[in-house]
Amino acid sequence: MNRWTSCDLKTLMAKASPIRSGDQLAGLAATSAQDMVSARMALADQPLKRFLAEPIIPYESDEVTRLICDSHDADAFAPLSHMTVGAFRDWLLSDEADAVTLARLARGLTPEMVAAASKLMRNQDLILAASRIRCVTRFRSTVGLPGRLSSRLQPNHPTDDAAAILASTVDGLLLGAGDATLGVNPASDNIEVLGALVEMLAEAIERFAIPTQSCVLTHVSTALDLIAQGRPVDLVFQSIAGTQAANSAFGIDLNMLREAQDAALSLGRNPASDQVMYFETGQGSALSSHAHHGVDQQTLEARAYAVARAFDPFLVNTVVGFIGPEYLYDGKQIIRAGLEDHFCGKLLGLPMGCDVCYTNHSEADQDDMDVLLTLLAASGVNFVMGVPGADDVMLNYQSTSFHDVQYARRLLNLRAAPEFEAWLQQIGLVDDRGRLTPGRMDHPLTGLLM
Repeated sequence: MNRWTSCDLKTLMAKASPIRSGDQLAGLAATSAQDMVSARMALADQPLKRFLAEPIIPYESDEVTRLICDSHDADAFAPLSHMTVGAFRDWLLSDEADAVTLARLARGLTPEMVAAASKLMRNQDLILAASRIRCVTRFRSTVGLPGRLSSRLQPNHPTDDAAAILASTVDGLLLGAGDATLGVNPASDNIEVLGALVEMLAEAIERFAIPTQSCVLTHVSTALDLIAQGRPVDLVFQSIAGTQAANSAFGIDLNMLREAQDAALSLGRNPASDQVMYFETGQGSALSSHAHHGVDQQTLEARAYAVARAFDPFLVNTVVGFIGPEYLYDGKQIIRAGLEDHFCGKLLGLPMGCDVCYTNHSEADQDDMDVLLTLLAASGVNFVMGVPGADDVMLNYQSTSFHDVQYARRLLNLRAAPEFEAWLQQIGLVDDRGRLTPGRMDHPLTGLLM
């Protein structure tokens, strides 16, 4: 008999996970390749219905579990209700699992179900399955359409210097980045500094009629204060996690997120939809706050997507290698985690992007990021980051550059969001194929720097 056949789901899921340093740190990982394979064989035989009957974190003690259970759509789940995890994995790779069918099933899937399926998949399986799923969102630009790859222009500065942020913004726009959002991580939590950043980005968008949206990635409570002041907040940002305790460590709960969503909607700044939220996640966040309940980090990451899904977000991305080597040790683990996160988020119906990144003390380099960027672009990722020189001088980590976005578009014949591309053509920055034209130092956009 398989030694894992009779164990609880939480343990089985952890032992079946591909090896990563965070699970080893927590004492959850399989101790040998033989144990891992044995656990995967047992996991493949588990009925999907078991995940509904056996929450991995108790319903009574965790509001994320309650959200997952209470929002489960039994009718959407019905076509899969007879399947085991292994059969579900096989079905996901069949021709029956097309975009329309997968979209119809999304609300019937729980995070634990999709995490379990991912643990049985090779990297190529994650890429193929995710490539079929389209999760399209709309603000001033439309993100996630087939044949499109968007980017968040990330012009961070260690002292929130307005001139430097504008210079990086212009640099990115001239290189065709920014159609997902102009998103600044502020160094300060001073409300006046943050308000000035919000106003500056809104003015730039309005002055040049740029079909994009802005976001100052401050805490949701501060965003509420900015909205109360009448500042032009497009997107409300928050980092989220897969347990109530981990979200408490972020200083949030579901009620606060609902309040922020309502406040942002009251401004009426999205002309196309009610999608006004931007969430970031990352494997290891629950473990780093001692809030993981003995659950492996990839399953907890998938549970964070249930939180995001409840708020119909415009953007979601995993900051895959940001937390550090304690959780994802090297390039191999980062690549695997990025593909898992994208697959699980998309399968749950989310508009997934990825910050393809690593910290300088990880056993990873930019070649690893080139590989992950390429694989995610082939997978149909909605957006990636555009950071000046791929080096974030405020957050002190390595990401993807404006040029990297152009590389992925050219390699796979992808283009920017249609509204943004039309604007780039109108102002002479791209040709009718969406390719960059030769740059000009006297371009009108440089007027932002005056």
